[in-house]
Amino acid sequence: MMQKLWQIKPKLSYSADILDIVQFGSSVEEGREPNDIDIAVIFKAIPLREQLNQSQEIKKLIQKFVSIPVHIKSFDFYSFFNKGDFAKESILFYGKSLLTGGCFSEIFGITPKIQIRYNLKDLRKKDKVRFNYLLNGKGGKYGLLKKYNGELIAPTLIQISPENENIFINSLKKITYKFVAEKIFLLKE
Repeated sequence: MMQKLWQIKPKLSYSADILDIVQFGSSVEEGREPNDIDIAVIFKAIPLREQLNQSQEIKKLIQKFVSIPVHIKSFDFYSFFNKGDFAKESILFYGKSLLTGGCFSEIFGITPKIQIRYNLKDLRKKDKVRFNYLLNGKGGKYGLLKKYNGELIAPTLIQISPENENIFINSLKKITYKFVAEKIFLLKE
C-alpha cells in the first residue's frame, strides 16, 4: 500500500475547521522503511475536544490507504508554534500536505531545502570521478541530481528537497565524509 500519501492526495472528507493535514516523519523520507505513518492535523481555533474527535475520524480515513499504523497529532494553528512541541520542526521542515501535495511550509510562503557543501580536495582522482558519476550519472543512467530533482547551485554546493536527505547523505558517505548538510528555507516566488 501507498506510504507517501501526499503524492496521491487521497480523497478525505474533513471540516472547514482544518487548515491542513500533514504527513511527516520517516514515512516521507526516500530510502526509509517506516514503522508507522505520522500525521499532523492543523486546525483553526476550535475546542480541543472537537480537534480530537475530528483527528480520530481523519485517522480512520487515512488508515484505509496504508498497511502500517497511523499516528495522529493535533494542533490548533496557534499552539503549533509553542516552544515545547518538538514535532513542529519536523512538520514544518519535512511535512507534506495531503491536501495540496506540496510542502506544508509553503502555506507560510517558504520552501524547505537542504544544502550540502562538499569538499573533494583530498580525494584520489578515481574517487572524484566516482563522485561526479554519483551526482550526474553515467552511461545513460541518471545520477542523484536528476533522479531526485537536486541541483548544483555552485561548485561544491548542491541543493535538495528534505525528503531526499537520507538518500544523498548515505550515498555521499560511500565516497567521502567531507561534507556539511544545512537546513534552509527559501522564500517562495
